[in-house]
Amino acid sequence: MTATANHDGKTGFGPSSLKTVFAGEHAWCGEKMMLSSELEGAVPISDFFGSGGFSAALDTYAATHGGTDRRAVASMWSLYYFSILTIPYIVARRADHVLPVATENMTIALAEDGLPRAMGLAAEGDWSEGKDADLLSFVTPLISQHLAEIVAQLKAQGGIAPKLAWNNAAVYIDYAFNATERERPADGDAWASRSLFAEPHLPDGSTNPFHGCLRHELDGEETVCRRKICCLRYLLPGVPSCGNLCALPAQRKQ
Repeated sequence: MTATANHDGKTGFGPSSLKTVFAGEHAWCGEKMMLSSELEGAVPISDFFGSGGFSAALDTYAATHGGTDRRAVASMWSLYYFSILTIPYIVARRADHVLPVATENMTIALAEDGLPRAMGLAAEGDWSEGKDADLLSFVTPLISQHLAEIVAQLKAQGGIAPKLAWNNAAVYIDYAFNATERERPADGDAWASRSLFAEPHLPDGSTNPFHGCLRHELDGEETVCRRKICCLRYLLPGVPSCGNLCALPAQRKQ
């Protein structure tokens, strides 16, 4: 993407490629989030969920990997979906760039095994000028314009509870925000994204669906991050445990 100067001297983004929004260790995000016009096999997300595409993708994934529990298959599928949506969104937002992620204007492309491969945007988004720089403000439009609708589809077509779906999205937002933290919080708390899981409401007054999804607790002498609800991956053959992150004590050492 070509850099341009704004009226206040800050660097913005000109029309070219989204890939330069994603730099360094997160350069891979440019392969997962791009313009729809550049995404091979792109299908509108609304069509994908509304015309049987999602159900067919779950069938393909289940047949490829031997999964028989529909909820576990849908949950694993959603982990891929949420990772390629939320990590690029948060990484870009931390770079003061707001990606337009409303579902009606986005596309999705699948891998051969039915899992999400990449997402497409109708436009590159806008320079944010550093406004609303806290995580709760970051996620409010992401929730209202995209995640809430997908969580509803996962329940209706995949059979997974909304609390599970929100927990699946939470782990990637947590990763992306902590990985892009520039400064240690003033109170010395090493968990940069803590507010997302501690606050019951979003800045607009609506209920925060991520409240309580993740927690930090002591395991011996080590502080570990844990989910509130298990993602059900243990029901799928050949899929490794998520270790200490798992909500189920019996699965943490598998």
